[in-house]
Amino acid sequence: MKRIALFVLTNLAVVLVLGVMGSLLGVNRYLTGSGLNLGLLMGYALLMGFGGAIISLLISKPVAKWSSGVRVINQPSNADEAWIVDTVKKLADKAGIGMPEVGIFDGEPNAFATGAFKNSALVAVSTGLLQSMTHEEIEAVIGHEVAHVANGDMVTMTLVQGVMNTFVVFLSRVIGYAVDSFLRKGDDRSSGPGIGYMVTTFVLDLVLGFLGSMVVAWFSRHREFRADAGAAQLMGRKQPMVNALARLGGLTPGELPKSVAAMGITGGIGKLFSTHPPIEERIRALNTSGAN
Repeated sequence: MKRIALFVLTNLAVVLVLGVMGSLLGVNRYLTGSGLNLGLLMGYALLMGFGGAIISLLISKPVAKWSSGVRVINQPSNADEAWIVDTVKKLADKAGIGMPEVGIFDGEPNAFATGAFKNSALVAVSTGLLQSMTHEEIEAVIGHEVAHVANGDMVTMTLVQGVMNTFVVFLSRVIGYAVDSFLRKGDDRSSGPGIGYMVTTFVLDLVLGFLGSMVVAWFSRHREFRADAGAAQLMGRKQPMVNALARLGGLTPGELPKSVAAMGITGGIGKLFSTHPPIEERIRALNTSGAN
């Protein structure tokens, strides 16, 4: 949950900041000075959309460390930390990726992996997870996170988010131009876009951005099944991952940082924003797969 929630919210913030900077630099005047220039707008939307997503990806690891209070294990200070580092290294070697940074953060059962590149990722587990699971179950959870890294899921999410951002930027400005034109009938538009354009695009950037996050969440839910299967493959059998999921289903989910708490809602429309499928669906998918 933390990996995608942090990425989506960071991306939204980055895109909004880029949008404000573009307005201050007078970009909107070039787009609408003599009628809406759709070709120029599409180029601007692509630059904004993928630029925001790529920046979010590049800063995903430091943002995750800061927001979750991750303590990176540079040198294990006890047997538990040594075991975690050795387990991550073993699974990373099996997955064919470089050794990720390994970290621990305080909180209820949770874990995540993030980072812009497969060979320089971060895998972090919570103290609650370490205290509530057996070594075999913890290894399965770590295997799940390593599988995310090996599958390139953060890059995939970046591409999906970039497409969503481009759609949002383009559509919000087309609608903003239409609203502004309606409000300023007969006015001289040579001075650039009016308040109707500014307000409409800002509001739609927010609204459409959150709607776009539903699509990102859908892709995330789909890739959770693949990461579960990846963990089973790395461990050579699926039962440890099944056991870990079953145990997680009976534990209190890890509390998210306040900045991403809204993404943790359940039930109703909250299901559309959920980045993880229900535990029972994930167990069912593993049990019906061809893995041992």
